[in-house]
Amino acid sequence: MPVERITGEDLWILSRILKKNPYINGLDVRYNLMSDVGAYYAARLLQKQHKLIYLNLMFNDIGPEGGELIAKALHKNTTLKYLRMTGNKIENKGGMFFAAMLQINSSLEKLDLGDCDLGMQSVIAFATVLTQNQTIKGINLNRPILYGEQEESTVHLGHMLKENHCLVALHMCKHNMKNCGIKQLCDALYLNRSLRYLDVSCNKITRDGMVCLADVLKSNTTLEVIDLSFNRIEDVGAKYLSETLASHNRSLKALSVVNNNIKGEGLVALSQSMKTNHILSNVYIWGNKFDEATCVVCFVLFSFFFTEGFFWGLLYNIRHLQVALEMIVTYWGTWVAQWVKRLTLDFSSGHDLSLLSWSPVSGSALPEWSLLGILSLPLSFPCSLAWSLSQK
Repeated sequence: MPVERITGEDLWILSRILKKNPYINGLDVRYNLMSDVGAYYAARLLQKQHKLIYLNLMFNDIGPEGGELIAKALHKNTTLKYLRMTGNKIENKGGMFFAAMLQINSSLEKLDLGDCDLGMQSVIAFATVLTQNQTIKGINLNRPILYGEQEESTVHLGHMLKENHCLVALHMCKHNMKNCGIKQLCDALYLNRSLRYLDVSCNKITRDGMVCLADVLKSNTTLEVIDLSFNRIEDVGAKYLSETLASHNRSLKALSVVNNNIKGEGLVALSQSMKTNHILSNVYIWGNKFDEATCVVCFVLFSFFFTEGFFWGLLYNIRHLQVALEMIVTYWGTWVAQWVKRLTLDFSSGHDLSLLSWSPVSGSALPEWSLLGILSLPLSFPCSLAWSLSQK
């Protein structure tokens, strides 16, 4: 159905109203048609309104010129904490202005520049600036436009992680990263003691890269969320991770291995590691190759939630309830009864670790800077155990 969308001229009216309003501290105008005209008025609003802490301009057809205006407006702004520019094609030119802004601005904490067509030059500029910037806690650099096979972006961002001790969340989705690139990041993580969320989804990481990651997880005690979705770690890579998670690491809370060509052997190994690791509470495994062995270990979704007490919630396939309960008793024993409230295996669509995400609306399971708030929450309850039976 046709929807009325805000244009740049509409934002002029809105900015005139908001610049004198001391009570509104957040503005969300995503998915509209503001273009560079709207960016001009958004920049003026940032200069005039000194209460705004959250601004969401994602997917508004803002180009490099509009990006320049907003970045320059932030040179003197001391109140904005969180800016989302996702999907605006500010390109390399606009990215360079934002990198320059981070040399001056000392208040911005979260910056989302995913899908903005950043170039290699601007990605390197961000990596360089973040070695000195001590206020940015989360940055999204997803899907830059990179050419060549040298993985320069990971080299520079890896060096940044060695020097930066404030960054908490780093998103590097679609960086064309291979095993050499993940090794660069892992080498940096031996020295880094601040990063809690690492997103390297939609890259070209294979099982060899998991050797490095599994090794660094033995000593790293700060990483809490790792997103490996849409890579190709396969069974061998999953087993490397599961061995470390079972015997060494006790800090990781969420792991996504969605669509990684993992078969039954690897999936079972991951689930077995959760028997001894009670900190790892969220594992995302949909999109892999489930076999009968996997279906013995994890299977129809049960949800427990409070009303006047505990009672059964959603059962994904009620016909298999009795079979599922028999499998639980046979294969998991008393451990399930002990830890049923801790384990969540999520089969929802999407590859994001949404249960640990943050947004100004929904709140957070981790501290508010743990994620850029890019994603919505899936249908999951606080205490849940996900099981799945093969459909026939």
